[in-house]
Amino acid sequence: MQLYNKLSSDQRSKILDASGQKRINLSFYQYAKIHDPKSLRDELYIFWDSIDVLGRIYIAKEGINAQLSLPEKFINTFSKHLKSISFLKNVRINIALKHETKSFLKLKIKVRDKIVADGLNDDTFDVTKKGIHLNAEEFNKLMDEKDTIVLDMRNHYESEIGHFKNAICPDVDTFRDSLDVIENELKSHKEDKNLLMYCTGGIRCEKASAYFKHKGFKKVYQLEGGIIEYVRQVRNNKLENNFIGKNFVFDNRRVEKVSDDIIANCHQCGAPFDVHTNCANDACHLLFIQCNKCKIKMKNCCSQRCLEISEMPFEAQKKMRKGYKNINDIFKKGRTNNITTFK
Repeated sequence: MQLYNKLSSDQRSKILDASGQKRINLSFYQYAKIHDPKSLRDELYIFWDSIDVLGRIYIAKEGINAQLSLPEKFINTFSKHLKSISFLKNVRINIALKHETKSFLKLKIKVRDKIVADGLNDDTFDVTKKGIHLNAEEFNKLMDEKDTIVLDMRNHYESEIGHFKNAICPDVDTFRDSLDVIENELKSHKEDKNLLMYCTGGIRCEKASAYFKHKGFKKVYQLEGGIIEYVRQVRNNKLENNFIGKNFVFDNRRVEKVSDDIIANCHQCGAPFDVHTNCANDACHLLFIQCNKCKIKMKNCCSQRCLEISEMPFEAQKKMRKGYKNINDIFKKGRTNNITTFK
């Protein structure tokens, strides 16, 4: 009985090329009390592997967070299987804005302490007392009210390439960092301001809204289904789109185009560009924005030093890396000075 992936990325890539199958990208999450995450993990792996599901799934005692792709022909089988699991019976599934065959190359289901690394002690507050969920139309309406503060709950490298108009985008590397920054900056507005939060698919706002209510904020709202569901409703219902740029996604697609605006720049030459890449130096793998011209010039490297290292023989690179941590402090994960943040 197979419980783990046994194929390399190259092998899986060739299989996907040969299959010719159309695949669907989707995501979902659910907070729930799971007494035996390991058993659930194995159960899901056995069935999902049998229908060629690929993706990244985290399971913890607090719930599940899944981003995956599967052959279109198995979507009904997959949905039926979710409905057979009590706490996933009515889970909302976010269908991606665009689909690619190789968005994921492996099926990885991991048991974690948390489904999102928030650094919070959930025993200190009631995580079920969440903010008010809003659909796209309601979100647009509340955005226009003068006492509303729109908060991007994502990391800086996500908001750099796309965000809602006039949103506050904290200059942070992690979700946990944003919680402290927001609380500190808005502590004088716990009574009078609407906190209108959004993230990619909604999961970060689920925890953040409960946390801010615990901290005394009275008017807490969140975009249900996140950016993904917002864009779907905007397009289906012909609503005004208030999201500019691209939506960052954590798979091989990198981005989903929402509007034609390019609001970011190449971190090397400054040209308008908004797609991230990972530095080709295996000791670095820095996530940063690099335009097509710089990709050619720098051979997908973030710095001259990384370029020199990447052109060394593999064994020489491996020897250099021994005993050293990654050197990706060149751009601090693609940090930019162009983020709209607290002043």
